[in-house]
Formats: sequence, structure tokens, C-alpha cells
Amino acid sequence: MKLRFLYIILCGTLSTGFSQNYEAKVDSLINLMTLQEKIGQTVMYSGHWDQTGPFVGADNGKYIREGNMGAMLNAMSVKGTRDLQKIAVEESRLGIPLLFGYDVIHGHRTIFPINLGLSASWDLKMVEESSRIAAEEASAEGIHWTFAPMIDVSREPRWGRISEGAGEDVFLNNEIGKAYVRGFQGDDLSQPNTVLACAKHYVAYGAAQAGRDYHTTNMGEGELRNVYLPPFKAAVDAGVETFMSAFNELNGVPTSGNKFTLRDILRDEWKFDGFVVSDYTSINEMIQHGFAKDSIDAARIGMNAGVDMDMVGHVYRLHLKTLVEEGKVSEAYINDACKRILLAKFKLGLFDDPYRYIDELREANTAYKPEFLAKAREIAAASSVLLQNNNKVLPLSKKTKSIAFIGPLVKDEADILGNWAAKGERGGKAVSVFEGVSEYLKANQILYAKGCDILNDDRSGFEEAISISQKADQIVLVMGENHHMSGEAASRTDLKIPGIQPELIKKIREANPNKNITLVLMNGRPLNLSDEVNLVDAILEVWFPGTMGGAATADLLFGTVNPSGKLTVTFPRNVGQVPIYYNMKNTGRPIPENNPKQDYKSNYIDVPNTPLFVFGHGLSYTKFRYSDLKLSSENLTFSSTIEASVKITNTGNIDGFEIVQLYIHDKVGSVTRPVKELKGFQKIFLKKGESKTVTFTISAEDLKFYNSDMIYGVEIGEFEIAIAPSSDFKFKHTFNLND
Repeated sequence: MKLRFLYIILCGTLSTGFSQNYEAKVDSLINLMTLQEKIGQTVMYSGHWDQTGPFVGADNGKYIREGNMGAMLNAMSVKGTRDLQKIAVEESRLGIPLLFGYDVIHGHRTIFPINLGLSASWDLKMVEESSRIAAEEASAEGIHWTFAPMIDVSREPRWGRISEGAGEDVFLNNEIGKAYVRGFQGDDLSQPNTVLACAKHYVAYGAAQAGRDYHTTNMGEGELRNVYLPPFKAAVDAGVETFMSAFNELNGVPTSGNKFTLRDILRDEWKFDGFVVSDYTSINEMIQHGFAKDSIDAARIGMNAGVDMDMVGHVYRLHLKTLVEEGKVSEAYINDACKRILLAKFKLGLFDDPYRYIDELREANTAYKPEFLAKAREIAAASSVLLQNNNKVLPLSKKTKSIAFIGPLVKDEADILGNWAAKGERGGKAVSVFEGVSEYLKANQILYAKGCDILNDDRSGFEEAISISQKADQIVLVMGENHHMSGEAASRTDLKIPGIQPELIKKIREANPNKNITLVLMNGRPLNLSDEVNLVDAILEVWFPGTMGGAATADLLFGTVNPSGKLTVTFPRNVGQVPIYYNMKNTGRPIPENNPKQDYKSNYIDVPNTPLFVFGHGLSYTKFRYSDLKLSSENLTFSSTIEASVKITNTGNIDGFEIVQLYIHDKVGSVTRPVKELKGFQKIFLKKGESKTVTFTISAEDLKFYNSDMIYGVEIGEFEIAIAPSSDFKFKHTFNLND
């Protein structure tokens, strides 16, 4: 009691403002803590739920009172977090507040498009706005910390968690990751509407062999540094407060026990001063990896490697004290981990007011604000990609006598939210496609049939669907995956539209050989649409678009919004092409442009090397012409810059956004370089008939890479450059880098 009183006096003296020296406060607090209490800060457990929300389980209450818990997962709501925080602050010896974390991935109550979809907007402002709204809603329910953004570069559509990231490109992942961090954390973490962001999954999780979740990754250090590490370095530079170690092993070492990535790179090279949390029981899982012999060994490896907090694994609480006493873990490591965790709590203002995130008025009035829903509708439309639009069958006309809407996702209000829907309500709040189009059409204009389910093989609905399609003037199919088919532990070896949906598409086309058919897709990964491109006229990829997804889809179908999204991941022709991505390396026997089927070249004998839809692809209801690419100079030095500009003209009859992409190719390097690399992009708005000149500035810094000696730098030589609407182009211009 006396120590607790002294601590209250100490905090009262030091916490007179958020600009105070946090490190001095933390050092003073650590001096009052026992070794076990310091270890307690490195422990995270999960809250429990019943029908009314979170409650304090007996074990959790005991650990909190003992000072053996620093953070809690899955505890939220004002009542639930107040009950837990009250135990920590008023019933433990030192009264250190808890951190409450929750998976707020692409929205909290108001759900935005899945992250892969949102990345297709190429709109950093929208990314930041979506995470700012998510932080507003989550913090209003007592949450301090989210486990996002996921910034794993992935070229693997079989991997379910590709849905949670920004696709296959390094540069785009860098920029989008920084935007998420800004949105979640805001400008001032001490404000109660901010949450800690978490850069995950560190590192190379997106390269799991065969696309199987939690599986092994193997790669050279050059690929690691040039492809998979840069988004995490960008997050550090953006001020991200926490990191999460991944499930996978990397080159034989599990990433939750990898000193090279966690201490040598993250701490020593990048000077990251936040804390690292393990993924859920990933420290324990080093036993199954065959890297730790038991839970004691796993605790030793995890802390020594640099994982500051153990998520739900129990190994730190149970074993670290003994490991320190036996000299197998340095107490300095415990002190450092504890200090970093306490610093985060100080930055959030929890020592000034442990209940600052617990506000009934905010909780009651924040979720689903009209302005949040309007923004979700806008962002869902901007994230959708028009993959195909033969004969300009889209947009639809509101004057069409009848339109058949067919498919298992037409009236869906659950799958539309996607896999990581946080506390979004599956039904009731979500707007279905049927509800969305009902804003545009009268009831007698809409014909509906479900046709089939997503997964089972019940064809009893085929007859009705075919009959409805024959009665309609136009046909819209709304099909795809269910939300459990993407995300964590949702790897697939078949990238076709699942179940018997493809069969229904074929039968509807056979029954309607001359009618316009539009396919609206909801899914969390690139799909093999090789058959569908020949069976339907238009394909609109809306991903899992979120709470307002049905309304946004209708806006696009009827032309209220002109599609502007572009792919951030390649769509293969079939699963046999995987992995396939735009910024590949060349071979010693590339395919000749004039004879792609030449023998003894690097090609397939059954399909072209090219994908079905390339990175950067996305159509509009208007047309854009690129002309007059100009370079301010053909010679660049280490200290100068050059400007590349191009004239963009909207040659169609509709206003629209265009995403202008800058690509560069280092023709000869001391290590081989990708055939093209995205180095910049701009999203511009052009009225019909309007022209704008888009300019990019290029410096030597943009051309750097890690060479075979792991030196980060740039090499003199010739570079190709292009400004294009997608990655499907041939270079025509060059410049030289001179010393």
C-alpha cells in the first residue's frame, strides 16, 4: 500500500502534461517494480465474451491484480474495459493501466472494403480517412491498439491473407502502410480518439510456400531486403508504435525467435523504439517448428530474440523469472521490453487518466455516423475495379424495362463485410446489392433469383434463375467467395469462382446468347476468370466492399460513379502460373516478342506467360490518352533530379479519375533487377475533353537497391522509363545515371 501511494505521488508530480519527459517517468516507475511485475507488462491475454459482451474471467482478474498482465486482447466496450481497468489501477500494487487491443483491420463498426480492395483505389487520402474513422469508432469502445496495418508484400493468391494487404508491389505497400499508420495514430497519440498501429507480420509472411498459411518461407537476404523489408522500414519512418512478429519461419528460423530481423535490423539498423508483440501463440509455436524444445526454451528464445510481449502464450509469465535467475535471459532485456510497453501507455495518456478512453457518450454517438457511412460508400466505389466492359454494356440504364439480378450474393448482408469485419454487423447495418439497386430501379424492374449457394452443389435453383434471366432485358450476376474463404487460415489451391457458380454462369449464357451479362464479383483474392471473360460482357470486381458496399456497387452499375480502381495484384490465367507478378526478373532465355511460342525459351506450352489481368489494370466509362512523354534531361547525377512528364487527355464523354503510374527499369546491375518497377503514381480528375500534364520528379534515391554485399545504393548506368495507365506497356524512353 505504501509503495502504491508513493507511485501515485510520483505520477502526480510528473504527469502535468503530455509533453513531459516520458522516459524519465518510465525509469522512475521501473525502479519501483519487482522483476515479476516487469515481466507482467510483457504478458497479453485474451478477454472472454458472453452474450452481453466482455467479462472479467477469474484467471484474468487474478493476473491483473498480481501485476501479471500488461495488455488484453478482445476486451472492448466502455463497461467491459472499465471493469478491467479498474482492477488494474485500483487493485494491483502499482496501479499500472492495461492496454486493450483488438483486430481493427478495415473498419471497426463502419466496415470499409477489404485492404486489398482499398489498395485498388490507389488513394492514400482515402486509406488514411478509413483508418481514422476506424480509430474513432474503436477508441470510443475503449480500444487503445489495433493489429494493423498488414504490410506483407504478397504475390501469392492462394494465400488467404493476401486479402489483408496491399498486393504485390513494394512501393505501393510502402505508401499505403504509411497512410494507415497516420490514420490510426493521428498527429497526437495523447488524444483519446487515436489508437496504436501495429506493423505486421514481421517478416516475409506473404511468401509462404505454396500459399499455405503459417508455412515456411525461404529466400536470399537480397530478396528479403529489396522486397519484403521495405514496407516495414517505411512504417518505422512513419512513426508506427508497435510491430508484430509473424507465424512463419524464415530461412530456418521462426520469425518470433529471429534475432537477425528483430534486433539486428529492427533495433540496431532502423532504430525502432516501439515494442514488438508476438502473433497469437507464435512464441509457443517454435516448439512445433522444431526450434524450441519446450515452452521454457521458447520463452528464452523469444525474449532474447527481441519479442517484447507474448500474445496469449503464457510462456513469459511462467518462465522468464526463472530464466533470468538462471542467467539464460538478461534482466536488461526484460527492463527494455517493459520500458517500451510503459512508454506506449504514457504516450496514450493512460497514466494521466487510465479511463480516458472510457466515455459512455462517445460510445453511444460515434459508431455509424452518417458521415462515416457516406465515406464508406465513396471509398467502396473508388476501390472497385472494372475488369472488362465489352461493347460498353456498363453503365446500366435506369430506364431498362427489367434487369435480372442473380446469384448467392445479391441479397447478402454478411459476406459483403469480408473476413476481418471487427464489430461490423453482418445483417441489419450492411447494405446489400439488392438494396443498393433498389435506390435506382422500381420494384417491377427488378427480377431476382438466388440460383445457388456459394459452396454446396444444390442445383435446384438453376431452373428459376435461368427462367428469370430469359424474362429480363439485361442480366447482372453477383457471385464470388464467402467471407470465410479469404483471410487467415483460408488458403485455396483452386482459384476458380467456387462451387457450382461457374456452371450457372455458363447455363445462363447458353440460355441468353445475345443478352448483355454483367458479373459482379465479391472475393478476397485474385481469381481465375479465364472462362468467365468469354461468357460475360462486363466484370466488375468489388472485392468485399463493406457496410455500404451494395450502395456503392449500384452507384457504379448505373454510372453515378465512374469506376477508377486499378489492380494492385495480378490476376492469373490459372493457378499453374502462380506466383505471377508484374515486377519479375528476366531469364537468360526470354520469350521473343515476335514469336512467343519459340522452342527452348522460358514459356509455357499450354498458356501464354502473360496474366489474364495485369497489375495496374482497371477500366473507366471514359477513355484517357497518354501523349508527349518528356524528360527534363536524359542525364541524372547523384545530386540532381530530372522531371518526367506526360500529357493526359480525357477523350470520352464522361468525367473521371485516372491513376497515372511511373515505371523504371534498371537495365544492367551488379545483381539482376526486375523488368519494371513502380516508382510513383498520381490520381488525377479530368472532366470530359480536359487535358492535364502530370509530372514526376526522379532522383538517384529512387533507384537504390541492395546489392550482393547487402549495401544499399545506386549504380551508374542506363535506365528505361515509362508513364502508363498500367504495367502492360513497352519502354520507349531512357535516361542515364552518371557519377
